[in-house]
Amino acid sequence: MNRGVSTIETRIADEAGLRLDRALADALPTISRERLKALISTGQVTDETGTLRRDPASKAVPGGLYRIVVPDPTPAHNEAQDIALSVVFEDEHLIVIDKQAGLVVHPAAGNLDGTLVNALLHHCGGSLSGIGGVARPGIVHRIDKDTSGLMVAAKTDRAHVGLAKQFAAHSIDRRYKAIVSGRPAPPAGSVDAPLARSPQNRKKIAIVQGGKRAVTHYSTLERLREAALVECRLETGRTHQVRVHMASLGHPLLGDPVYGRTKQAHKRDLETLGFRRQALHAARLGFIHPIKCNVLAFDSEMPADMQELFDTLLV
Repeated sequence: MNRGVSTIETRIADEAGLRLDRALADALPTISRERLKALISTGQVTDETGTLRRDPASKAVPGGLYRIVVPDPTPAHNEAQDIALSVVFEDEHLIVIDKQAGLVVHPAAGNLDGTLVNALLHHCGGSLSGIGGVARPGIVHRIDKDTSGLMVAAKTDRAHVGLAKQFAAHSIDRRYKAIVSGRPAPPAGSVDAPLARSPQNRKKIAIVQGGKRAVTHYSTLERLREAALVECRLETGRTHQVRVHMASLGHPLLGDPVYGRTKQAHKRDLETLGFRRQALHAARLGFIHPIKCNVLAFDSEMPADMQELFDTLLV
């Protein structure tokens, strides 16, 4: 892990009445709210007057500038594990990997090891950013366990901060390929619908007024048998965004166990192929290198299981 401390300055939204930890989590989506609560409680957050803010539940100043000091990461319980990774790009600052479906990004209840973090600790020899906290070293963003495709992780705190700013500004080029039920009409469009935890089921994400703004731009790439291959470009990057937005249009992702209602004909196809995940692949990732300032862009072909499903559904 890196030594020293990192300092992040961020200006929060103008919305009044938000708790400080919530406002900072909205402004810094790559740092978990629990992590921010801990930093506030331990005196690592000051407002623009220089006053320490130690109560996570205190009200944030609308439009206020806050300074967060991220101290040395303490030793993590995470173990380095020799898990195969498909490395697309790597230098001393960051690493881009093509994640296989089924790999959890970071340890959590029910998945304490065998994660991408464990694999990165082994591959990078412990050289990962500590800003995400001990449970998420190097993790700047994540994709679902059963979604495949491109991710970037930070090796240094400076790279983490630079990437986090780009994610917060929604300037990252993130495009997914998805196989959806039915054929969207119109074949291209946008969904601008706020997302939050479902009031009825906290394990699900739903379109909720007052939730975080979420925008997905979709376009049909190929018409399939009672289905379509679509590209979804994320203007924002919320949890389960593509899955919820496409389902809201009446075109859920094939194989999605949470948001999908699979047609009988497609059920037979999925069962025959042994396809047991949502048909979603992070196919493009583009950003400005946070240290060298050059533009980086990476593309990933659909993995074999999704390609096989596509081929099966070709008209």
